[in-house]
Amino acid sequence: MICNPGLLRIAPVRREMTSSLICRIAHRYGMQAKVLRACWKWRNYSPGHEGGGARADAEVLLNAAGRRLLAGLCGVEEGVLARALPSWGEEDAKLRAEDGDPVGVWRVGGAVAGPVAFGCRLCTARRTGSAVRVVRYAPRWDRVCMRHGRWLLDAAADQPLEHLDLRGLPEVVAAQRRWAWVARRAVRAGAEPERVFALARAVVARWWEQAFGWERETVWPRRLHQVAGGDAGGDLERWRIVGRDAVVFPEVVTVAEALLDPAMAELVWADSGADRPRVLPADGLFGRRLGERLGRTWLGPLAAADHGGPLIAWMGSVIRLRRGAGGPPGYDNDPWWLRQEHQAATMAAQLRVLGKEKKAPGSGTMWRAAVPAEQRMLITSTVDSAQEQLLQLRGVQTGPTADVARRLLSGLGHSAGLIENAWKRTAVAAVNGGVPLEEVARWVDMPVEALREMLAAGGREAGG
Repeated sequence: MICNPGLLRIAPVRREMTSSLICRIAHRYGMQAKVLRACWKWRNYSPGHEGGGARADAEVLLNAAGRRLLAGLCGVEEGVLARALPSWGEEDAKLRAEDGDPVGVWRVGGAVAGPVAFGCRLCTARRTGSAVRVVRYAPRWDRVCMRHGRWLLDAAADQPLEHLDLRGLPEVVAAQRRWAWVARRAVRAGAEPERVFALARAVVARWWEQAFGWERETVWPRRLHQVAGGDAGGDLERWRIVGRDAVVFPEVVTVAEALLDPAMAELVWADSGADRPRVLPADGLFGRRLGERLGRTWLGPLAAADHGGPLIAWMGSVIRLRRGAGGPPGYDNDPWWLRQEHQAATMAAQLRVLGKEKKAPGSGTMWRAAVPAEQRMLITSTVDSAQEQLLQLRGVQTGPTADVARRLLSGLGHSAGLIENAWKRTAVAAVNGGVPLEEVARWVDMPVEALREMLAAGGREAGG
């Protein structure tokens, strides 16, 4: 135990986790963290990863006596700690009925005060004199250490890296400076910056999954190899997960800026036919301009064709607001509303899935192991596209009979084609993944020979 608590002053890092500060105090006094934590009574156990390892984002909440004890141990006033530690004043039912003993409970940091990331050890050493690990709450638009050119990784994932080296990628560092300006623009436009960022990140993360087939995409592969230390080829699947947020960050900021631009919303309105509704074209003005802003003129038609993604959902909200039409049930017409199915998967979630796939006993036992990522994305995109196309038909049953019938039949026919396309892709993926043809034929209610002929005739197209 510490003989003279408060002898050393251990100041908190801005937005540091309380559990991280406790670990630094223990290190400063030459103790193991678990020995120092024995100063508190604990009402539960520290959360861990599925594989049994300790979580770097495990957070602690303390009662009043526990907070006083921590302030004494680090020699810092409680008011200073309250301003620096986001979890300082958080309450918990397990702490309310406690007496004067110092008591703590464990929580997962992301559920307490938002996303959690590692701090920069070089900055910590410069501030405290010791290059120890710091874990802090950090939004995903604030992950670049400007001083040392590092991308600070999520602490929630079960992987050993704390940062990625950005010294060869000045555009990623510059993007964080640009984001500060975009965030101010969002506030002036009456939008919450965090929601604008989440939508833009979801849009670009979806492109990231589709980029397997983008032969003209050369920027992202270069950046990915750079953050992987020169070559991601040896473990490409893992590096695609770990490096994604850093690699696509400049494009996320550019998309956020574009979605806040009223001129871009006007292009969406023009593409929709304005007062004469029509299906959004693949070569529309909005897509072309967005591709130009991203430095990828070829991307516009691809983005416009992804009718089921978050970008088209945003465009649909813009259009319906202009027309005064109702939105999808439960979503209304808030352009910044991000549906749960559109949210970008976290690094931790993706690594868990990857780990389970690698442990699956044999090829084909898991859908994600049997069906390539690009094929899965094509199926998802096609299904989502059909849904969004049908949503575009809401409120069109007004006007001359011929105009209404033309719009409905055109939209319904296009949606039916998309559904049939997804149906064929899924059948091909199932058969290629090892499911017996007879089983697939029974599920789709077709004779086996008829299904075999259909797959033989259209398999190449569905697999393209």
